Amino acid sequence: MKSPAGVSYLKKFFQSVAILLIVWLFAACDQRNEYAEPPPPKVTVAKPLQQAIIDYLEFTGTTHAFEEVELRARVAGFLQSMEFTPGNLVEKGDLLFVIDPREYESELNAAEAELGSAEATLKRAQTEFDRAQKLFKQKAGAETDVVKWRGERDVARAAVLRAKAKVEKAGLDLSYTKVTAPLSGRVSRNLVDLGNLVGESEPTLLTTVTRYDPMYVYFNLNERDLLKVMAMNRNEIEKKGLDPTKETGVKAEISLFLGLANEEGYPHEGKLDFAESSVDAGTGTLQLRGVFSNPGSSPVLIPGLFTRLRMPVEKRENALLVTERAIGSDQSGRYLLTVNSENVVEKKPIRMGRLEDGLRVIEEGLQPDDRVVVNGLQRARPGAKVDPEQTDMKLLTASARKIAAEAGQDKAKPAAASSEADDSQPDQEAEKKE
Repeated sequence: MKSPAGVSYLKKFFQSVAILLIVWLFAACDQRNEYAEPPPPKVTVAKPLQQAIIDYLEFTGTTHAFEEVELRARVAGFLQSMEFTPGNLVEKGDLLFVIDPREYESELNAAEAELGSAEATLKRAQTEFDRAQKLFKQKAGAETDVVKWRGERDVARAAVLRAKAKVEKAGLDLSYTKVTAPLSGRVSRNLVDLGNLVGESEPTLLTTVTRYDPMYVYFNLNERDLLKVMAMNRNEIEKKGLDPTKETGVKAEISLFLGLANEEGYPHEGKLDFAESSVDAGTGTLQLRGVFSNPGSSPVLIPGLFTRLRMPVEKRENALLVTERAIGSDQSGRYLLTVNSENVVEKKPIRMGRLEDGLRVIEEGLQPDDRVVVNGLQRARPGAKVDPEQTDMKLLTASARKIAAEAGQDKAKPAAASSEADDSQPDQEAEKKE
Protein backbone atom coordinates (compact mmCIF):
# COMPACT_ATOMS: atom_id res chain seq x y z
CA MET A 1 0.00 0.00 0.00
CA LYS A 2 1.51 3.28 -1.22
CA SER A 3 1.88 6.27 1.00
CA PRO A 4 -0.04 9.50 0.28
CA ALA A 5 3.28 11.29 -0.39
CA GLY A 6 4.26 8.81 -3.14
CA VAL A 7 0.87 9.08 -4.81
CA SER A 8 1.08 12.86 -4.79
CA TYR A 9 4.56 12.75 -6.42
CA LEU A 10 3.42 10.45 -9.26
CA LYS A 11 0.39 12.61 -9.90
CA LYS A 12 2.53 15.75 -10.26
CA PHE A 13 4.97 13.90 -12.57
CA PHE A 14 2.24 12.81 -15.03
CA GLN A 15 0.75 16.28 -15.02
CA SER A 16 4.12 17.77 -16.01
CA VAL A 17 4.53 15.22 -18.88
CA ALA A 18 1.03 16.00 -20.15
CA ILE A 19 1.75 19.73 -20.14
CA LEU A 20 4.98 19.18 -22.12
CA LEU A 21 3.15 17.05 -24.73
CA ILE A 22 0.49 19.72 -25.18
CA VAL A 23 3.15 22.46 -25.64
CA TRP A 24 5.04 20.33 -28.19
CA LEU A 25 1.87 19.65 -30.18
CA PHE A 26 1.02 23.36 -30.35
CA ALA A 27 4.62 24.18 -31.44
CA ALA A 28 4.46 21.54 -34.14
CA CYS A 29 1.19 22.93 -35.44
CA ASP A 30 2.75 26.43 -35.82
CA GLN A 31 5.46 25.16 -38.29
CA ARG A 32 4.40 25.67 -41.97
CA ASN A 33 5.60 23.77 -45.16
CA GLU A 34 7.21 26.50 -47.36
CA TYR A 35 8.25 25.78 -51.11
CA ALA A 36 11.97 26.40 -51.79
CA GLU A 37 12.76 27.26 -55.44
CA PRO A 38 15.51 25.13 -57.10
CA PRO A 39 18.64 26.97 -58.20
CA PRO A 40 18.59 28.29 -61.80
CA PRO A 41 20.09 25.86 -64.37
CA LYS A 42 23.64 26.42 -65.48
CA VAL A 43 24.30 27.29 -69.12
CA THR A 44 27.36 28.38 -71.10
CA VAL A 45 27.18 31.69 -72.94
CA ALA A 46 29.52 33.52 -75.31
CA LYS A 47 29.44 36.81 -77.16
CA PRO A 48 29.39 36.55 -80.96
CA LEU A 49 32.77 36.60 -82.64
CA GLN A 50 33.42 39.80 -84.58
CA GLN A 51 35.84 39.57 -87.47
CA ALA A 52 36.37 40.61 -91.08
CA ILE A 53 34.98 38.15 -93.61
CA ILE A 54 34.75 37.93 -97.38
CA ASP A 55 31.38 37.25 -98.96
CA TYR A 56 31.41 34.74 -101.79
CA LEU A 57 29.12 33.74 -104.61
CA GLU A 58 28.99 30.00 -105.10
CA PHE A 59 28.41 28.12 -108.35
CA THR A 60 28.72 24.74 -109.98
CA GLY A 61 30.57 24.29 -113.25
CA THR A 62 32.27 21.83 -115.59
CA THR A 63 35.83 21.67 -116.82
CA HIS A 64 36.74 22.05 -120.49
CA ALA A 65 40.06 21.61 -122.25
CA PHE A 66 42.02 24.74 -122.99
CA GLU A 67 42.67 23.40 -126.50
CA GLU A 68 41.46 20.23 -128.24
CA VAL A 69 42.26 19.36 -131.84
CA GLU A 70 40.89 16.55 -134.01
CA LEU A 71 43.52 15.02 -136.27
CA ARG A 72 42.07 13.96 -139.65
CA ALA A 73 43.54 12.42 -142.77
CA ARG A 74 43.83 15.23 -145.32
CA VAL A 75 44.89 12.95 -148.19
CA ALA A 76 43.66 9.51 -149.25
CA GLY A 77 45.83 6.47 -148.68
CA PHE A 78 46.48 3.43 -146.57
CA LEU A 79 47.50 4.02 -142.95
CA GLN A 80 51.07 2.79 -142.83
CA SER A 81 52.30 3.35 -139.26
CA MET A 82 51.44 4.82 -135.87
CA GLU A 83 54.28 6.57 -134.04
CA PHE A 84 52.78 7.18 -130.56
CA THR A 85 51.42 5.39 -127.51
CA PRO A 86 47.73 6.17 -126.85
CA GLY A 87 47.22 8.29 -123.75
CA ASN A 88 50.75 9.65 -123.58
CA LEU A 89 51.90 13.24 -123.68
CA VAL A 90 53.18 14.52 -127.04
CA GLU A 91 54.95 17.70 -128.04
CA LYS A 92 53.98 20.02 -130.84
CA GLY A 93 55.38 18.67 -134.14
CA ASP A 94 55.77 15.03 -132.99
CA LEU A 95 55.02 12.48 -135.70
CA LEU A 96 51.84 10.51 -134.93
CA PHE A 97 50.71 8.74 -138.15
CA VAL A 98 52.19 7.95 -141.56
CA ILE A 99 49.98 7.45 -144.63
CA ASP A 100 51.56 5.54 -147.54
CA PRO A 101 53.52 8.33 -149.30
CA ARG A 102 54.64 6.56 -152.52
CA GLU A 103 51.82 7.83 -154.73
CA TYR A 104 52.41 11.40 -153.58
CA GLU A 105 56.16 11.12 -154.04
CA SER A 106 55.63 10.13 -157.69
CA GLU A 107 53.20 13.00 -158.19
CA LEU A 108 55.78 15.38 -156.79
CA ASN A 109 58.45 14.00 -159.11
CA ALA A 110 56.13 14.41 -162.12
CA ALA A 111 55.30 17.97 -161.13
CA GLU A 112 58.96 18.83 -160.72
CA ALA A 113 59.70 17.36 -164.15
CA GLU A 114 56.90 19.40 -165.67
CA LEU A 115 58.32 22.49 -164.00
CA GLY A 116 61.73 21.79 -165.51
CA SER A 117 60.23 21.46 -168.96
CA ALA A 118 58.28 24.71 -168.54
CA GLU A 119 61.36 26.56 -167.36
CA ALA A 120 63.35 25.28 -170.39
CA THR A 121 60.59 26.42 -172.75
CA LEU A 122 60.58 29.82 -171.03
CA LYS A 123 64.34 30.11 -171.36
CA ARG A 124 64.21 29.32 -175.09
CA ALA A 125 61.30 31.77 -175.67
CA GLN A 126 63.13 34.50 -173.75
CA THR A 127 66.28 33.94 -175.85
CA GLU A 128 64.38 34.08 -179.15
CA PHE A 129 62.51 37.19 -177.99
CA ASP A 130 65.75 38.97 -177.07
CA ARG A 131 67.32 38.05 -180.44
CA ALA A 132 64.26 39.16 -182.45
CA GLN A 133 64.09 42.44 -180.53
CA LYS A 134 67.81 43.09 -181.14
CA LEU A 135 67.50 42.40 -184.87
CA PHE A 136 64.44 44.60 -185.10
CA LYS A 137 66.31 47.49 -183.48
CA GLN A 138 69.13 46.98 -186.00
CA LYS A 139 66.50 46.94 -188.79
CA ALA A 140 67.62 43.47 -189.66
CA GLY A 141 64.48 41.63 -188.52
CA ALA A 142 60.75 41.87 -188.82
CA GLU A 143 58.48 43.31 -186.15
CA THR A 144 56.24 40.22 -186.41
CA ASP A 145 59.05 38.07 -185.04
CA VAL A 146 59.26 40.33 -181.97
CA VAL A 147 55.53 40.07 -181.39
CA LYS A 148 55.57 36.30 -181.90
CA TRP A 149 58.35 35.58 -179.44
CA ARG A 150 56.97 38.02 -176.90
CA GLY A 151 53.77 35.95 -176.89
CA GLU A 152 55.72 32.69 -176.70
CA ARG A 153 57.69 34.05 -173.75
CA ASP A 154 54.53 35.13 -171.86
CA VAL A 155 52.90 31.74 -172.44
CA ALA A 156 56.04 30.03 -171.17
CA ARG A 157 56.06 32.22 -168.07
CA ALA A 158 52.45 31.24 -167.31
CA ALA A 159 53.35 27.59 -167.84
CA VAL A 160 56.19 27.92 -165.33
CA LEU A 161 53.87 29.45 -162.74
CA ARG A 162 51.36 26.65 -163.31
CA ALA A 163 54.06 24.03 -162.96
CA LYS A 164 55.35 25.62 -159.75
CA ALA A 165 51.80 25.51 -158.31
CA LYS A 166 51.61 21.79 -159.18
CA VAL A 167 54.93 21.18 -157.45
CA GLU A 168 53.75 23.08 -154.39
CA LYS A 169 50.45 21.15 -154.35
CA ALA A 170 52.23 17.81 -154.74
CA GLY A 171 54.70 18.72 -151.97
CA LEU A 172 51.83 19.75 -149.70
CA ASP A 173 49.98 16.47 -150.34
CA LEU A 174 53.17 14.56 -149.62
CA SER A 175 53.59 16.44 -146.31
CA TYR A 176 50.03 15.48 -145.36
CA THR A 177 51.05 11.83 -145.40
CA LYS A 178 52.91 12.55 -142.13
CA VAL A 179 50.33 13.52 -139.49
CA THR A 180 52.01 15.50 -136.69
CA ALA A 181 50.78 16.90 -133.36
CA PRO A 182 49.51 20.48 -133.86
CA LEU A 183 49.99 21.27 -130.14
CA SER A 184 51.51 19.86 -126.97
CA GLY A 185 49.13 17.78 -124.91
CA ARG A 186 47.71 14.33 -124.28
CA VAL A 187 46.92 12.19 -127.30
CA SER A 188 43.84 9.97 -127.35
CA ARG A 189 43.66 6.43 -128.75
CA ASN A 190 43.92 5.71 -132.46
CA LEU A 191 40.43 5.62 -133.99
CA VAL A 192 41.62 3.82 -137.16
CA ASP A 193 43.79 0.72 -137.24
CA LEU A 194 46.85 0.32 -139.44
CA GLY A 195 46.24 -0.85 -143.01
CA ASN A 196 42.88 0.88 -143.37
CA LEU A 197 42.15 3.27 -146.22
CA VAL A 198 41.67 6.77 -144.86
CA GLY A 199 40.69 10.10 -146.39
CA GLU A 200 39.07 8.60 -149.47
CA SER A 201 35.57 10.13 -149.34
CA GLU A 202 36.01 12.47 -146.36
CA PRO A 203 38.75 13.52 -143.91
CA THR A 204 38.91 10.49 -141.62
CA LEU A 205 39.21 11.21 -137.88
CA LEU A 206 42.41 9.55 -136.65
CA THR A 207 42.74 10.75 -133.02
CA THR A 208 42.54 13.86 -130.84
CA VAL A 209 45.16 15.86 -128.93
CA THR A 210 44.05 17.74 -125.80
CA ARG A 211 45.89 20.44 -123.90
CA TYR A 212 45.22 20.25 -120.14
CA ASP A 213 47.31 23.15 -118.85
CA PRO A 214 45.67 25.54 -118.21
CA MET A 215 42.10 24.28 -117.80
CA TYR A 216 38.88 26.14 -118.53
CA VAL A 217 35.82 25.95 -116.24
CA TYR A 218 32.43 27.16 -117.52
CA PHE A 219 29.60 28.16 -115.18
CA ASN A 220 26.42 30.25 -115.22
CA LEU A 221 25.63 33.38 -113.22
CA ASN A 222 22.06 34.44 -112.43
CA GLU A 223 20.88 38.01 -112.90
CA ARG A 224 20.97 39.01 -109.22
CA ASP A 225 24.53 37.77 -108.73
CA LEU A 226 25.54 39.26 -112.07
CA LEU A 227 24.66 42.74 -110.79
CA LYS A 228 26.88 42.16 -107.74
CA VAL A 229 29.80 41.09 -109.93
CA MET A 230 29.33 44.08 -112.23
CA ALA A 231 29.37 46.44 -109.25
CA MET A 232 32.52 44.77 -107.92
CA ASN A 233 34.13 45.05 -111.35
CA ARG A 234 33.43 48.80 -111.45
CA ASN A 235 34.84 49.25 -107.94
CA GLU A 236 38.04 47.41 -108.85
CA ILE A 237 38.51 49.58 -111.94
CA GLU A 238 37.95 52.74 -109.87
CA LYS A 239 40.61 51.58 -107.40
CA LYS A 240 43.09 51.72 -110.28
CA GLY A 241 42.26 55.40 -110.75
CA LEU A 242 40.29 54.83 -113.96
CA ASP A 243 36.80 55.84 -114.97
CA PRO A 244 34.77 52.69 -115.82
CA THR A 245 32.31 54.74 -117.87
CA LYS A 246 35.04 56.06 -120.19
CA GLU A 247 37.80 53.48 -120.27
CA THR A 248 37.47 50.64 -122.78
CA GLY A 249 39.21 47.31 -122.68
CA VAL A 250 39.94 47.59 -118.95
CA LYS A 251 39.04 44.55 -116.85
CA ALA A 252 39.34 43.89 -113.15
CA GLU A 253 41.16 40.73 -112.09
CA ILE A 254 38.49 38.66 -110.35
CA SER A 255 39.68 35.57 -108.49
CA LEU A 256 37.93 32.21 -108.56
CA PHE A 257 38.36 29.26 -106.23
CA LEU A 258 37.61 25.69 -107.26
CA GLY A 259 36.99 22.41 -105.45
CA LEU A 260 36.33 18.91 -106.78
CA ALA A 261 33.81 16.39 -105.46
CA ASN A 262 36.45 14.57 -103.36
CA GLU A 263 38.13 17.71 -102.00
CA GLU A 264 37.38 19.81 -98.95
CA GLY A 265 36.98 23.51 -99.49
CA TYR A 266 38.31 25.24 -102.60
CA PRO A 267 42.03 24.47 -102.91
CA HIS A 268 42.52 25.59 -106.55
CA GLU A 269 42.81 29.30 -107.37
CA GLY A 270 42.22 30.80 -110.81
CA LYS A 271 40.96 33.91 -112.57
CA LEU A 272 37.77 34.93 -114.33
CA ASP A 273 38.68 34.82 -118.00
CA PHE A 274 35.59 35.42 -120.15
CA ALA A 275 31.92 36.42 -120.01
CA GLU A 276 29.28 36.12 -122.71
CA SER A 277 28.06 39.35 -124.28
CA SER A 278 24.41 38.98 -123.19
CA VAL A 279 22.15 37.21 -120.71
CA ASP A 280 20.30 34.17 -122.00
CA ALA A 281 16.65 35.24 -122.03
CA GLY A 282 15.48 31.65 -121.69
CA THR A 283 17.40 30.84 -118.50
CA GLY A 284 18.09 34.34 -117.15
CA THR A 285 21.78 33.51 -116.73
CA LEU A 286 25.10 34.65 -118.14
CA GLN A 287 27.80 32.13 -119.00
CA LEU A 288 31.23 32.83 -117.54
CA ARG A 289 34.57 31.09 -117.86
CA GLY A 290 37.45 30.73 -115.44
CA VAL A 291 40.99 29.59 -116.18
CA PHE A 292 43.04 27.50 -113.73
CA SER A 293 46.64 26.36 -113.76
CA ASN A 294 46.85 22.57 -114.20
CA PRO A 295 50.52 21.51 -114.46
CA GLY A 296 52.14 18.10 -114.39
CA SER A 297 52.07 14.87 -116.35
CA SER A 298 49.14 13.67 -114.20
CA PRO A 299 47.09 16.85 -113.74
CA VAL A 300 44.35 17.15 -111.13
CA LEU A 301 41.80 18.55 -113.58
CA ILE A 302 40.62 16.78 -116.71
CA PRO A 303 37.84 17.84 -119.10
CA GLY A 304 34.27 17.02 -118.12
CA LEU A 305 34.60 17.13 -114.30
CA PHE A 306 31.88 18.57 -112.08
CA THR A 307 33.30 21.38 -109.94
CA ARG A 308 32.32 23.69 -107.10
CA LEU A 309 33.26 27.33 -107.54
CA ARG A 310 33.15 30.44 -105.43
CA MET A 311 33.93 34.05 -106.24
CA PRO A 312 34.78 36.76 -103.66
CA VAL A 313 32.50 39.78 -104.08
CA GLU A 314 32.64 41.85 -100.87
CA LYS A 315 34.69 42.25 -97.68
CA ARG A 316 32.93 43.04 -94.40
CA GLU A 317 34.92 44.23 -91.39
CA ASN A 318 32.68 43.45 -88.40
CA ALA A 319 30.56 40.41 -89.19
CA LEU A 320 28.98 38.51 -86.27
CA LEU A 321 29.55 34.75 -86.08
CA VAL A 322 28.23 32.08 -83.69
CA THR A 323 28.60 28.34 -83.45
CA GLU A 324 25.98 26.33 -85.32
CA ARG A 325 25.04 24.29 -82.25
CA ALA A 326 23.62 27.48 -80.68
CA ILE A 327 21.09 27.88 -83.51
CA GLY A 328 17.60 26.47 -83.00
CA SER A 329 14.66 26.20 -85.34
CA ASP A 330 10.88 26.01 -85.03
CA GLN A 331 7.86 26.86 -87.15
CA SER A 332 8.76 30.55 -87.08
CA GLY A 333 12.27 29.91 -88.43
CA ARG A 334 15.78 30.04 -87.03
CA TYR A 335 16.54 31.63 -83.66
CA LEU A 336 19.15 32.08 -80.95
CA LEU A 337 18.72 32.04 -77.17
CA THR A 338 20.45 34.93 -75.39
CA VAL A 339 20.83 35.89 -71.74
CA ASN A 340 20.13 39.51 -70.74
CA SER A 341 21.66 41.53 -67.91
CA GLU A 342 19.22 39.99 -65.40
CA ASN A 343 20.22 36.46 -66.47
CA VAL A 344 16.83 35.90 -68.12
CA VAL A 345 16.71 33.89 -71.36
CA GLU A 346 15.43 35.69 -74.46
CA LYS A 347 14.58 34.23 -77.87
CA LYS A 348 15.83 36.15 -80.93
CA PRO A 349 14.83 35.30 -84.50
CA ILE A 350 17.78 35.54 -86.91
CA ARG A 351 18.74 35.38 -90.57
CA MET A 352 21.75 33.19 -91.24
CA GLY A 353 24.62 33.60 -93.67
CA ARG A 354 27.40 31.27 -94.77
CA LEU A 355 29.84 29.17 -92.74
CA GLU A 356 33.25 30.57 -91.82
CA ASP A 357 35.70 28.27 -90.01
CA GLY A 358 32.87 26.27 -88.47
CA LEU A 359 30.93 29.34 -87.31
CA ARG A 360 27.76 30.65 -88.94
CA VAL A 361 27.52 34.27 -90.03
CA ILE A 362 24.43 35.97 -88.57
CA GLU A 363 23.06 38.56 -90.99
CA GLU A 364 20.18 39.91 -88.88
CA GLY A 365 18.78 39.65 -85.34
CA LEU A 366 21.96 39.70 -83.23
CA GLN A 367 23.95 42.44 -81.49
CA PRO A 368 27.69 42.38 -80.68
CA ASP A 369 27.08 42.47 -76.89
CA ASP A 370 24.46 39.71 -76.80
CA ARG A 371 25.36 36.70 -74.69
CA VAL A 372 24.42 33.67 -76.76
CA VAL A 373 23.65 30.33 -75.12
CA VAL A 374 26.12 27.87 -76.67
CA ASN A 375 25.74 24.98 -74.23
CA GLY A 376 22.78 23.82 -72.15
CA LEU A 377 20.10 24.78 -74.67
CA GLN A 378 17.78 22.08 -73.30
CA ARG A 379 17.85 23.72 -69.84
CA ALA A 380 17.30 27.26 -71.14
CA ARG A 381 13.71 28.42 -71.55
CA PRO A 382 12.69 31.87 -72.80
CA GLY A 383 11.61 34.00 -69.83
CA ALA A 384 13.35 31.81 -67.24
CA LYS A 385 16.44 32.64 -65.21
CA VAL A 386 19.69 30.79 -65.72
CA ASP A 387 23.13 30.70 -64.16
CA PRO A 388 25.41 31.72 -67.07
CA GLU A 389 29.05 30.71 -67.39
CA GLN A 390 31.08 32.79 -69.85
CA THR A 391 33.29 31.31 -72.60
CA ASP A 392 34.95 32.63 -75.75
CA MET A 393 33.42 32.02 -79.18
CA LYS A 394 36.92 31.71 -80.64
CA LEU A 395 37.30 28.39 -78.83
CA LEU A 396 34.37 27.00 -80.84
CA THR A 397 35.83 27.58 -84.31
CA ALA A 398 36.72 24.53 -86.40
CA SER A 399 40.43 25.39 -86.35
CA ALA A 400 40.44 25.81 -82.55
CA ARG A 401 38.65 22.50 -82.03
CA LYS A 402 41.13 20.78 -84.35
CA ILE A 403 44.08 22.19 -82.42
CA ALA A 404 42.50 21.12 -79.13
CA ALA A 405 41.85 17.61 -80.46
CA GLU A 406 45.46 17.28 -81.67
CA ALA A 407 46.74 18.53 -78.32
CA GLY A 408 44.60 15.93 -76.56
CA GLN A 409 46.02 13.18 -78.75
CA ASP A 410 49.57 14.35 -78.10
CA LYS A 411 48.93 14.22 -74.33
CA ALA A 412 47.53 10.73 -74.63
CA LYS A 413 50.61 9.43 -76.50
CA PRO A 414 53.14 9.85 -73.60
CA ALA A 415 50.73 8.13 -71.23
CA ALA A 416 50.39 5.22 -73.63
CA ALA A 417 54.14 5.09 -74.09
CA SER A 418 54.74 5.04 -70.33
CA SER A 419 52.25 2.21 -69.90
CA GLU A 420 54.05 0.24 -72.62
CA ALA A 421 57.34 0.91 -70.85
CA ASP A 422 55.86 -0.32 -67.54
CA ASP A 423 54.59 -3.45 -69.26
CA SER A 424 58.03 -4.15 -70.69
CA GLN A 425 59.89 -3.71 -67.36
CA PRO A 426 59.07 -7.18 -65.94
CA ASP A 427 60.33 -8.82 -69.14
CA GLN A 428 63.56 -6.82 -69.00
CA GLU A 429 64.13 -7.73 -65.34
CA ALA A 430 63.48 -11.37 -66.12
CA GLU A 431 66.05 -11.26 -68.91
CA LYS A 432 68.60 -9.72 -66.49
CA LYS A 433 67.99 -12.52 -63.99
CA GLU A 434 68.53 -15.17 -66.65
